[in-house]
Amino acid sequence: MYRIVRNNIIEFTGIMIIVLALLLLSLSTSFKISYDIPPSLLNLNTIFLSILIEALPFVLIGVLIAGVIQIFVTEEHIQRWIPKNKVLAIIMSCVIGALFPACECGIVPIVRRLVGKGVPIHAAIGFMLTGPLINPIVIASTYMAFGNDFKIAGLRMGLGFFVAIMVALFVSVIFKGKQLKSPIHTSTSQTHSKKESLSTRFWSMLTHSIDEFFDMGKYLVMGAFLAAFVQTYLPAKALLEAGSGTVSSLSVMMGLAYVLSLCSEADAFIGASFSSIFPTSAILGFLIFGPMMDLKNTLMMLSVFRLKFVIGVLALIISVIFITIMSVQSFI
Repeated sequence: MYRIVRNNIIEFTGIMIIVLALLLLSLSTSFKISYDIPPSLLNLNTIFLSILIEALPFVLIGVLIAGVIQIFVTEEHIQRWIPKNKVLAIIMSCVIGALFPACECGIVPIVRRLVGKGVPIHAAIGFMLTGPLINPIVIASTYMAFGNDFKIAGLRMGLGFFVAIMVALFVSVIFKGKQLKSPIHTSTSQTHSKKESLSTRFWSMLTHSIDEFFDMGKYLVMGAFLAAFVQTYLPAKALLEAGSGTVSSLSVMMGLAYVLSLCSEADAFIGASFSSIFPTSAILGFLIFGPMMDLKNTLMMLSVFRLKFVIGVLALIISVIFITIMSVQSFI
């Protein structure tokens, strides 16, 4: 019994919260209890729902792609497609990510399936970093957000691609193995799935997608709540006042990108609104760091990968972005 509760602690916690909410609602109706809800709590609720509604479509797309990878892509395909050379594998994965219109909300389940299928962890990280950052939708939104000027969009894509390659190269040197917390269990072997009809394989793909959705969805909910909580109660005005110098402004904007957890398809419009307050280098830090890693994305990664690996990747992303932008900020 204890083991069952321990293994499903998140599900039990969610059920308890729902039961408590229903109980409070029931009591309020029976005993005519009136609630005086503080405005900050209402604001937290609004931000939480906004993040969740914005992220859910992309998570659905991500889990569907993960289901396709699980059923229709075999280990033999992966071995044939991925070059043996580390550098070539990283470059190829970053290019594929740049051509793949994925959002950071749905990229984690895709990467988990790829790693489970045998994609090297450094190639998977390269794909994960470029997928949400460099794709046609993000390029177009950045171009429009900054007054139809390609400069910021071009710098975002170029520097982001360089950062992704550098981080993936460091990962290939520092981390070995798949780095998954637990192996992915599959109910259907690839040998059998090849012999099954297309309709049966399609149904298996949908089943895997549904499992993946509920597996990742709870971490998305927790991440969205944490991001909404920080946005509500963290004094943004104090952060803006702290960003007066080049280093501090870059630090503040990267911190905001992490905390706000915005979708990469829409964050350019928020970044553009800071253009009159912060220098271009800080705006670029905001635009590059957010899609690569944010608060809710970190929580989703922690559910899949080992803690040491997630912290290491986060530290590498921050360091490489910071050093890269500080190195080129005088030329921007």
